Amino acid sequence: MNEARSAVKTGLNLYALLGLLILCLIWGYNWVVMKQALRYSEPFTFSALRCLLGALSLFAVLFILRRPMSPGSLSGALILGLLQIVGSAGLSVWALASGDVGKTVVLCYTMPFWLLALAWPVLGERPHGPEWPAAMIAFVGLFLILQPWGFHQQLFSTLLATTSGVCWALAAIWVRRWRKREKLDLLPLTAWQLLLGGIPLLIVALWKEDTAINWTPYFISALAYNAILVMAVAWLLWLYALQELPVGMSSMGILLVPLIGVLTAWAHLGEVPDAFEGVGMVLILAGLGILILEQKRRALSVTSKAASTS
Repeated sequence: MNEARSAVKTGLNLYALLGLLILCLIWGYNWVVMKQALRYSEPFTFSALRCLLGALSLFAVLFILRRPMSPGSLSGALILGLLQIVGSAGLSVWALASGDVGKTVVLCYTMPFWLLALAWPVLGERPHGPEWPAAMIAFVGLFLILQPWGFHQQLFSTLLATTSGVCWALAAIWVRRWRKREKLDLLPLTAWQLLLGGIPLLIVALWKEDTAINWTPYFISALAYNAILVMAVAWLLWLYALQELPVGMSSMGILLVPLIGVLTAWAHLGEVPDAFEGVGMVLILAGLGILILEQKRRALSVTSKAASTS
């Protein structure tokens, strides 16, 4: 009871925070699951399957619950699907196909820094105080991971993963602007973004890839994990967090995902980063940590001022 009252006082939704933690666990471990699943399928084929099956599962839930199927704005859902599903989720799997799990997950989760940079010109939210040095630390880490001074085998994968993070930030900004104009019904919106994002991925898979799949028990279980938990449940939780939590806290709270991804890849796949990559990952995670603390401090400060004037 005291924790609930404390959450109300600080303007935080405990259910949204719990949902954010659950999605971090789901997404974090999934990087190892996906890396192993890609031994049995091409990346765009796997991406299309997990998105479309995730969409079907959510539409089935909507039908059973007799909930409205409309996402509110079909064009809005299409933009979200292209940015968040094709751009972010699709590119991340493509990057993973030729790159290490640890580096790929850390680069994909540079999203909060791209969100910080893009929110200034688009939303008018200017970075403050420690957010500047936090961003500088993170970009130094990104520089060390990219290693532009010399060609290395995973350069293409590195660029794909970084672009995935940029697309994810653009999707978060789009949701934020859309939410200011109308109230979003998250369940049908998540279903439609998966469907409208999954169709382009399927087209690319049929056009460019050998779509033959080795239907092993592991691949089937990995696909079910992705379709139901990763693409349906976790994306729903992410949109809920964006709606109920401050944008900074929701984006920074997913710091746990790359940490879980790096640790599980180390434990399950034996992936040990080189010296530059290791330092770069630590710097990016440190920058994210500073941003989390600053967002928490600002949220408490605003709440305290509001309480003192009431």
